[in-house]
Order: sequence, then C-alpha cells, then structure tokens
Amino acid sequence: MSAFRLRASLMAGVAGLALVGLAACEPATTPDNSSAASQSEMNENAPQSALIDRALAFTPPSVEARPETIEQLGRTRTDNYAWLRDDNWQQVMRDPSVLDADIRAMLEAENAYYNQVMSPLAELEETIFQEMRGRIREDDSSVPTRDGEWFYYSRYREGGQYPVFARRPADDNGEISGEEQIILDGDAEAEGVEYFSLGAFEHSPDQRYVAWAVDTNGSEYYEVRIRDLETGEDIATLTDEGYGSLEWANDSRTIYWVWRDESARPKRVYRQTIDSTERELVYEEADDGFFIGVSRTDGDSWISIYTGDHTTSEIRLYDANDPAAEALLVSEREQGVEYSLTETGDGMFIRTNQDGAVDFQIMRAPVSDPRRENWQPFIEHRPGTYVNGLMGFENWLVRSERESALPRIIVRNVESGDEFAIAFEEEAYALGMSGGYEFATDEMRFTYESPSTPRQTWDFNMATRERTLRKEQEIPSGHNPDDYTVRRLNITARDGVEVPVTILHRADTPIDGSAPLLLYGYGSYGISIPATFSISNLSLVDRGMVYAIAHIRGGTDNGYQWYLDGKLDQKVNTFNDFVDAGRALAAEGYTSEGRIVSFGGSAGGLLVGAAMNQAPELFAGVIGAVPFVDVVNTISDPTLPLTPPEWNEWGNPITDEAAYDYMLSYSPYDQVSAQDYPHLLATAGLTDPRVTYWEPAKWVARVRELRTDNGLTLMRTNMGAGHGGASGRFDSLRERAQDYAFALMVAGLADSEAGATDGEEAAD
Repeated sequence: MSAFRLRASLMAGVAGLALVGLAACEPATTPDNSSAASQSEMNENAPQSALIDRALAFTPPSVEARPETIEQLGRTRTDNYAWLRDDNWQQVMRDPSVLDADIRAMLEAENAYYNQVMSPLAELEETIFQEMRGRIREDDSSVPTRDGEWFYYSRYREGGQYPVFARRPADDNGEISGEEQIILDGDAEAEGVEYFSLGAFEHSPDQRYVAWAVDTNGSEYYEVRIRDLETGEDIATLTDEGYGSLEWANDSRTIYWVWRDESARPKRVYRQTIDSTERELVYEEADDGFFIGVSRTDGDSWISIYTGDHTTSEIRLYDANDPAAEALLVSEREQGVEYSLTETGDGMFIRTNQDGAVDFQIMRAPVSDPRRENWQPFIEHRPGTYVNGLMGFENWLVRSERESALPRIIVRNVESGDEFAIAFEEEAYALGMSGGYEFATDEMRFTYESPSTPRQTWDFNMATRERTLRKEQEIPSGHNPDDYTVRRLNITARDGVEVPVTILHRADTPIDGSAPLLLYGYGSYGISIPATFSISNLSLVDRGMVYAIAHIRGGTDNGYQWYLDGKLDQKVNTFNDFVDAGRALAAEGYTSEGRIVSFGGSAGGLLVGAAMNQAPELFAGVIGAVPFVDVVNTISDPTLPLTPPEWNEWGNPITDEAAYDYMLSYSPYDQVSAQDYPHLLATAGLTDPRVTYWEPAKWVARVRELRTDNGLTLMRTNMGAGHGGASGRFDSLRERAQDYAFALMVAGLADSEAGATDGEEAAD
C-alpha cells in the first residue's frame, strides 16, 4: 500500500469558528442539567469520577452557528459550521500565521477549555509520560546495515528528540571498524523550529552524497537538499515543494524527485543533476486521483515511477545506469488492476491481482524487459492467503503473507524453487522484513514482536537457515512478558462473519466484566493493524485496563477480500464489526458495556465517530485523533489533496446519488443527533493536509450543540504540527500521555492519581 492512502499510518487542517470568548471557559456556579441527564446516568456501568464532576462545572466555548445550505444532486443539507473551513487553507498550510482571526480564536479557546478541564490530570500526564520515557533506551541505536565499505545506522543521544544518522567503515573481514562519521544530526537541524520531519534520507550509490527531504511545519511540503559527505555541508536545495519521495540514479549525480502542486498533491517527477539548477520534467500525472512515488528496484537496475489510486496502478521504468533514459511502460493502467515489481538475479517478479486474483498472485518476467506481454505465471493465486509484499535478492525471493490475520515470511530459492516459512508460535504477533542495501547476499533481516514481547531484530541466513539475534528492544524501567496475557479471539459479527480481535491485559487483571477496556481500530484503505509491542499501551494495561485491537473489515487483516467487504457500499460493515467486537468483549467478561473507551486516528476517527453515533451506550469515552469525520463535505471537495484518489474508496458523492446517500447515512458529522453521547476528545493539527483541522472542529461543535446529556466534548489542536502531531519523539509521547490521561479519567481510573479536584486551581 502506498503511503498516500493513509488519511494516516501509519500512517489526511485548516478552519474557522466564532465564539463567545475566553470568559466562556470560567466555571459555572451551577451546571445546566435541566434538559439533560448526567453522563453517569447514561449507562449503569458508567464509572463515577470526581474529576469528571469537576470538569462538568466549566462552560465550554460557544461556537456560532452560521447555517449554510448546500444543494447537491437534488438533495439539500444544512451545515452550521462550514465557515470553519478557511478559504485560504492552501496558504495556511505553508504559513499558519495567515489563518482567519475568528478561526484562530476559536481553536485557541478550545485549547484553553481543554487545558482547564484537564489541569488536575497534569500530574498523571507527567507520570504516564515518564513511564513511557522510562521504557525507552534514550541513547538507543539501530542495527548497522552494510553497504560496501560502510555500515549505516541511526542513533539517539540521551535526551535527544531526533535521530542522528551516521556511518562507520567496514574492515576487510566485513566488521565495523574506524571512527563514526555523522551524516546528519537531527537535533542540530531541528534547533529553532517547532516541527521537524524527514520525508526521505538516501545516500548516493558511490556513498559521496546524501539526498534528504525535510518538512518544518507539518504541511508535508518538503525541501529536497543534497549534502556532500566529504565536507558535511549541503551543496544544493533542489526544491521547497517536494513530496518527500526521491531516488538516485546509478551515476550518483542524478536525482529523481517528486513535486507537489498547490493542493499538496504529488503531480510531477523531475530529473536533476546535483550541480545544476535545471530540472527535466520526466513525468506528469494528469489524473488528480492518481498519486506518484519514485523508488529503485532491488538490484538497482531500474528507477521506478509508480502512479496509482487505491485500486489501480501503473509503473514506468527508467534505466538507472542512463541519466537520460526514456520511460519503459510496464503495463498500462487498467481499472481495478494493481501490480508491483521486485527484482532478483533470476528475473523480475510481479505481485498482481490481474485476472481476478483477489489475494494476489506472483508473475515472472525478464529483468531486462518486464513489460506485461512478458509476464509468466510463477505462484498462483490462493484464495485466503494474502500476498502483501515481496523482497528480492540475487538468489532469493522473500514474500510476506497473511492468513487468518497472522503474518508469515516465506523464503524461496529462485533457482531451485525450494521454499520454507520462518515460524513463530504466539497467538498474536507482528513481523517486519528488510533487505538492507546489498543485493548479492544470503542475509536478510526481520523483526518480531507481540503485544507482550518487545521487538527483536534478527539476521537470517537464507542458505543455512540460521538466525542471529542482533538486537532486543531494551526496556530500561523493566518488563517481564510473563506478567501479561496476549489472546487472539474471533468474535461473531451480526452478519455471522468471524472478526479477529487481539487482546492484551495483565495476567492478574480479573476477567469478570469489571475492567475498563480501550478498543482500537482503523478499518480503511486495506491497512492492517499489526499486533505490535507498544511502550505506550502498557501505561493503560498496568493500571488495570484491557487493550484490544479489532481487526475489522476495511483492512486486509483477513486478506484482500476483507478490504473489499469494508469499502464503498459495504463500508458500514467496518463500523458494525467494531461495535460488535465491543459487545462481544463485554459478553466474554473482558469489560462491560459503558466501560469501553474507543480510540481511532485519521480514518480510524471516522470509525469511532460512526460507532459513537450507532451505539453511544457502549462507550465511556471516545478519542478521535485527527479524525476524518466530515465525510460528505470532504469527499465532495475535489480541491482537497486526498479527495480525488479516495472516490474509489468511498464513492463519488458529486456524481453518484447512491454513493451520496450511503455516505451521508454513516458520516459521523452529519449523523450527530439529539441523544446522549460518551465523553469525547478530538485532536487536530493546524497544518494537517490529510484531515484538515476543520473536520474535528466542526464535529466537536455539532456534538456539543446536539448532545442531550452534559458529557465532556473536548478538542485539542496542535498549532504547530500536521497529521502526525508533534514531531519530536518525547513531544509525541507527551501527546499520547494526554490522550491516555483522558482515557483513564473517563474509565474511572484517574482520580486516585490526579491532583486536586475542587476546581479552584484550574480557574486561573
């Protein structure tokens, strides 16, 4: 899956509101409960909390309703908060200071209200933050990876926010020797800027230069810079409108890089030598629904320009040895057909779903001419076994597969055809694999982890099948996997489909319905959620919460059909699976209805927003991180960066009446109604180009307007970041600590650790 699909990952704001002013945040003498039941009355299992009682005494900001009538496909809808979308949003992405004054005042008032409500939890937030930080080895480093005469790695210094990229020489025996050479010091480069994110970092084939792309405001417009490793100085800036995708040709002088337009879409690929200001346009994508990326094939034979949407792909190859190469079109785009290329010494292997191979098959072609007419069957389609990735070496083809929501790695000798799986035993786990820089090698690297097992990095000899543990994630504050229980359940959704759920809890947590539970999900774009180890989640689990991941339809956790069954006119399956998972976990005694906190980010925010509308009584609280909740308006706005590529994911409400009606039926913003709701926290990033800030701002305003109880409706906006939140590793942990303090508060677990709750100190 290409990165642009994440309204994300892992991985898609600007807005405006009017308000009654900061004085609106002063505590009310008597909360107005005359027309609404208290939140604790909403569900008999809802936790009692003095912190929440205190918080409810404050009056939230009042956002002015300015009704706007929207006519579309013969239908009419009214949007009271459409004015929060700054007409100048493209400029705001590049320069946040131009944000409309009314909108800025609203966001700042929401932040002030959030801080007021959460102030007694400052001590708990700090405790959680220090716990998370204590699980990090602060001077950690990656396992070095060899490329000829050098070993490359990254490391952190004690207290450092950003990585240091470095290398050390390799001796004649292939061992690390000699002095470290720092290539790029992230802490030094980030000094004086609020936000710092690297989009690419690639050394040249001759190892003389590094091309790197940096974003300093969260808008995902990257400067592409060239650094001379002999001097340590940057010698050129190729653009300040890059996409963060770039690649070297084999001459170590020519760079292919991707340019973004004013709507933040990657639209062009330029070819440029590092000592010239002249750039050559080698490809321009005419379809706004297709995004572009550039990479090298595993054996360095080709530069690959990939363009595609969610269901269709097209690849052009350029001879990596020819700086003036013309394009070779591998296979012309065909609606619904995806393909990708992996090079070995014995051929080019193509992962594709052509001819109805829903879970993908593997084809083979000559490296010298991998056009579609030369494809030959290699590994046939096996329904239910999803081939989700390939990696190539001179003598080996490695593939990643997923079956029954569990991954595995298959190694194949391309000459003999012999293959074997690398086996694992836990109920739920996550795998990653890396080929490094070298092609003519029998060594590959993979990672293994589970919710209770810290990440292990292994070097694997594919010829001898020997494993060498190169690194085990160190938890300085201590961690014993035996203190935790990891389970993989299959719950039955309302239509009879079995949905996998991964569970983590302390071994001594009672499974009798008394524990609160945090339920996480995503369920869009075919993104699967792996069962990884998290230093953050332990701070919930160690306090008695159960942590659960619902592997719902809309991802590829159970194969590609799992994705197809949770998109377009099947999208509601995603939300139903999540709600049904929560109810099943309560029925199994892992929690009780009304004691669940749901958490979802980006398109996962759509998930938790839709689930909140469908089954509000199930949840004690909802956390929507940069939530994609204003679905109809966003997918009807073709000027937004991600809208045209996403019509294949959601439907096109501009031209398709059925798509409009279906989308409107689940859109969290449009379906907010007069009913009791759980406590809500929404977060935003001012310069977020994926989910613009006005989506959570509008959502919060509408929930606050219509909810019939007096539960909390909070919003926190990072005024100096985009989709991923704070960029520094510790700043990012602080944001997660804030989210988890809210979760613990609404779950009834925060009072014993929080500060005073009389409200007096918070009013200042």
